[in-house]
Amino acid sequence: MKRSGFKVMARLIGLVRPLIAIMLLAIAMGVLGHICASFITILGGYAILNALGIETALSIKTIAIILLLFAVARGLLRYGEQYANHLIAFKLLARLRDIVFDKLRKLAPAKLETKDKGDLIALITSDIELLEVFYAHTISPIAIAIIFSAIMIGFIGAIHWALGLIAFIAYAVVGVALPLFASKRSEDIGMRFRNQSGELSAYVLESLRGLSEIMQYGKGKERLEGIGERTNRLSKVEAKMKRTAGHNTAITNTVIFLFDIVMLLVSAKLVNFEGTLIASLALMSSFGPVVALSSLGTTLQNTFAAGNRVLDILDESPVVNDVKGKANVTFKGAEANNINFAYDEMPILKEISLKLPYNRIIGITGRSGSGKSTLLKLLMRFWNVDSGEILISGAPIDEINTDNLRDMQSYVTQETHLFRASIADNLRIAKWDASSDEIIEACKKASVHDFIMSLPNGYDTQVGELGDTLSGGERQRIDLARAFLHDAPMILLDEPTANLDSLNEAVILKSLQEARDGKTVVLVSHRQSTMGIADKTYCVEHGRIS
Repeated sequence: MKRSGFKVMARLIGLVRPLIAIMLLAIAMGVLGHICASFITILGGYAILNALGIETALSIKTIAIILLLFAVARGLLRYGEQYANHLIAFKLLARLRDIVFDKLRKLAPAKLETKDKGDLIALITSDIELLEVFYAHTISPIAIAIIFSAIMIGFIGAIHWALGLIAFIAYAVVGVALPLFASKRSEDIGMRFRNQSGELSAYVLESLRGLSEIMQYGKGKERLEGIGERTNRLSKVEAKMKRTAGHNTAITNTVIFLFDIVMLLVSAKLVNFEGTLIASLALMSSFGPVVALSSLGTTLQNTFAAGNRVLDILDESPVVNDVKGKANVTFKGAEANNINFAYDEMPILKEISLKLPYNRIIGITGRSGSGKSTLLKLLMRFWNVDSGEILISGAPIDEINTDNLRDMQSYVTQETHLFRASIADNLRIAKWDASSDEIIEACKKASVHDFIMSLPNGYDTQVGELGDTLSGGERQRIDLARAFLHDAPMILLDEPTANLDSLNEAVILKSLQEARDGKTVVLVSHRQSTMGIADKTYCVEHGRIS
């Protein structure tokens, strides 16, 4: 969704409310700091007048003392302003990451299956990090520019009202008109840059994950060319951004110079030499805050593009909403009654009905693509059915607390995900407070304990990124051990023995038979040998049960 810069800014500013006191302090220090900086130059003008023998309200000695005080104050105030702004920025970035991760959790897995993981990584890292520019260098500078400009208009206007009007027009043009002009010129460049940056990250991540296949089939050159092509496209957009920023800076400096000339000429006509000197120096020394706004017109397009991408995630509605506040349910079996389900209007399951009794092993067979895995995901409530109902212990699944439902279920998928941690830590995901004896018992049931003990560091062995130091069968058995460790009353297994040899398959099937008491096991497999332990078997073909 494309939002205007003002809408993005309003949404991002809304997050500042808990830190408003620090923000007001930063603004106050910024205004005082710029006053000190400008009046160092203005006081220099008064010193020149004194040197020329023109009487002023301040002596040379007084001016020297004030200049020293203002110089020290300027440094301290600038440091304090930047410290406060960055404190706000880093606190808000941490909060924003928490909000984004919480949103991603709610969107998973349905809404995230179609999203590119590399692009999501770019959003979570570089896009959110880029918002530091907004929080540290945008919100308070805008407020500072408005307040400081009003003060300087009053000061210059006290010399002559027409000079105050010129100052007002100058600040409005440099601080408002030029940033809007710059923003319009670079309106789409920032979004193109952020999107192409995400695409490059996604392509590189995909290349790293598929490195063995790329090497095996000799596609390294083509892949490098793909990276180079995307890098060149990104570089061209970045170069265009920098050219636009350079043009905008040149225009701003030219406009400032013209206003300085106008102030000098008009004040020479309207007031005496003293007034001309002070008014001209006051205007020349006071453009700092509005120049900062002028440069934002270009740089903020990139920041707003990043904010827009973050807000796209935050505004996305999950397919399934968490359920809270209901009475917890004790598992006593499950059933599906005449359920229908489609992916993007493509029918997958049609009028499916089956019973999953307590203390039973239920087998589900069928060809690939027939809807077996989808049925398990519906039982996990990763999606809601389009029609019909799924009942857990007689209660509609969409009226059961999500945490309660997850406690009642263990789910083993065809693709095991292992985190970059030790084997023990990967197992404890299923039960954080599991004892060593519980972990070992679960691994024995999954026929993976002896393999783990053969490793140099046993259960402390690191599995590498995505478990790439282990074979597919070893990863799958660790995933099965997780399911046994979770010890849920409903176990959903999607091709749990697909990567195992017949010996390990027999051990695991024996463990499932022994663990059936007090549990319902739903076993999806195309192997007839696996279906041998099932009390009842359903066949799914073309989305229907037979």
